[in-house]
Amino acid sequence: MDADPRAGLAERIAGEITLSDDPGATLRKWRTDFDVSQTALADELGVSSSVVSDYESGRRESPGIALVSRLVNALLDIDERRSGEHIRQYARVLSAGFDSDVVLDLREYPASVALDTLYDTVEATEIVSGDRDHITGHTVIDSINAITRLSGDGFYRLYGQSTSRVLGFTNVSRGESPLVALRVANPTPSAVLLHGLSPDDLWEHAPELAQRDGFSLAVTEMDLEEMLAALREHA
Repeated sequence: MDADPRAGLAERIAGEITLSDDPGATLRKWRTDFDVSQTALADELGVSSSVVSDYESGRRESPGIALVSRLVNALLDIDERRSGEHIRQYARVLSAGFDSDVVLDLREYPASVALDTLYDTVEATEIVSGDRDHITGHTVIDSINAITRLSGDGFYRLYGQSTSRVLGFTNVSRGESPLVALRVANPTPSAVLLHGLSPDDLWEHAPELAQRDGFSLAVTEMDLEEMLAALREHA
């Protein structure tokens, strides 16, 4: 775990931008995730907004390491002045013992949210209704990274910490693996949201498992970054 969450997050963002095949798109992803406008980032850097736009669109040559460091620290400085929510979010994921490539987002809500309201926010279709109709947070997991990088104990700990929450899974083909894994979780989440699936794509046994364990099951085809942004509106 990083002793300094800001330093750990800065290293992650800088690494993603530097190693990306499209550094501008990766920069744009992080800027929008931080809810920072091009103008605000440009003001922080002391440049015109067209400079930021040019880097993000690829009209300028990929930024070097020194400029990437300035860009990243500008985002983090803005976040700290706004209360440091993104830095705290990164710290929460790591303090729970999970790498941020496995847990894409983990939030607590200030008040309970009606599940149907949240589903409307992420354009989800509910396949099975559950025993609980309100939730108090969400956890979004990259299912491929979870499968390849978590031990069995890690699965149980992650899923077991997700009661009274929406547990979202990305990188799923039919939803079979996460739903089978949830059979051993105790307690189960209030709801499971499978990203990137239509109702027709869903594993045929998924509704039966959801009904048996009493959780709501829904699917959404919304763009991943848009879905994460929509979920964060409730935090």
